[in-house]
Amino acid sequence: MKIFLDTANLESIKKFNDMGLLDGITTNPSLMSKEKGNPKDAMAEITSIIKGDVSLEVVSTEYSGMIEEGKRLRQYGENVVVKVPMTPDGLKACKTLSSEGIPVNVTLIFSPNQALLAAKSGAKYVSPFIGRLDDIGQNGMQLIEEIKKIFSHENYNFKTEILVASVRHPMHVVEAAKIGADVVTLPPAVLDKMLGHPLTTIGLENFLKDWEKVKAENPDVKI
Repeated sequence: MKIFLDTANLESIKKFNDMGLLDGITTNPSLMSKEKGNPKDAMAEITSIIKGDVSLEVVSTEYSGMIEEGKRLRQYGENVVVKVPMTPDGLKACKTLSSEGIPVNVTLIFSPNQALLAAKSGAKYVSPFIGRLDDIGQNGMQLIEEIKKIFSHENYNFKTEILVASVRHPMHVVEAAKIGADVVTLPPAVLDKMLGHPLTTIGLENFLKDWEKVKAENPDVKI
């Protein structure tokens, strides 16, 4: 399963990319609004740092504007995936852009029907928002299971990838991986939590204490 970082924060992107963890980036207008500086500069730098897919989102809500913005966003790099909303105009834009060789991520998916229609329109990715479903008392991971079952049907031959979004905690990642989702996109805080475990910290502390004992008895010893 691929891991994308859901952010426009350059410091976080560089931090996790240097660890070799990132397969891509997803952004949106809300994430861009949290960062200082010109969004154009941020998008240019993100697409140069990350070699995998970078989802950049349109802000237009009507077809012609989405097409214009999508083509402009694609100029930031060949790794740019244009993100459009799950609306009639969004699906129309998805069909047009994908037919011209521009990959599309259809976002704000909340039902299997929406995912199916986005795949039919030629989306490279569909982005189901599991955390927001959990917030209103629905089962977000059940949606991933249903989409996976539909996309895996041998008669349909969909190439669309399931990009699990609105991830709130590490268990969402585990469940998505067990289901067989193609991608999860994570806020930096969730990826930070995945890195740590109290037993790892305790184990490392014990190793270092024991090594100090060895050095005390053998001052010249080196690893």
